[in-house]
Amino acid sequence: MRSFREVIKRNQAHCLEAAVGAAVILEQHGYPPLLLDIESVDLLDHVIFVFQQDGLWGSIGRSRDIGLHGRKPLFRSLRDLTWSYFDPYVDFSGRIKGYGSTNLYDLGNYDWRFNRRNMSKIEDHLRELPHQRLRSSDKRYEKLLARYKKYKRRYPDRSPAYYNNKHLWLI
Repeated sequence: MRSFREVIKRNQAHCLEAAVGAAVILEQHGYPPLLLDIESVDLLDHVIFVFQQDGLWGSIGRSRDIGLHGRKPLFRSLRDLTWSYFDPYVDFSGRIKGYGSTNLYDLGNYDWRFNRRNMSKIEDHLRELPHQRLRSSDKRYEKLLARYKKYKRRYPDRSPAYYNNKHLWLI
């Protein structure tokens, strides 16, 4: 886990680093540094920066899978926003089981913006968050998993982009 400063130096970021980077930048424009941890059954959580505009939630996210990038501010709740990630989250091992949100100000005087050392404190903080359960049907999950497997057999090097909610994505 690298700081914003290190991410800029290296010009690369995984999802949590990108979420913290968005928090650093958008804090300067009046947005609170809010992160949403999307918890998966395979322990490969996804973290996004979340924001409100006109009372609706949106997100900024980074992933190898395009379906896990950001969302336009069109969602009435963090739960609704999290649901928009459910279908694209399904892969060979992933399935959303919950979500938790935090404000980076909750870390106190910890330098989450520019610390030069490994920033595992943020990861630890996210793991400790209470998460709201997102209950989904096994039937829906199995249908999505079968679709994903079929797609990957045909296009092993591509990320699926066949989702109905693409018009909600920030691309």
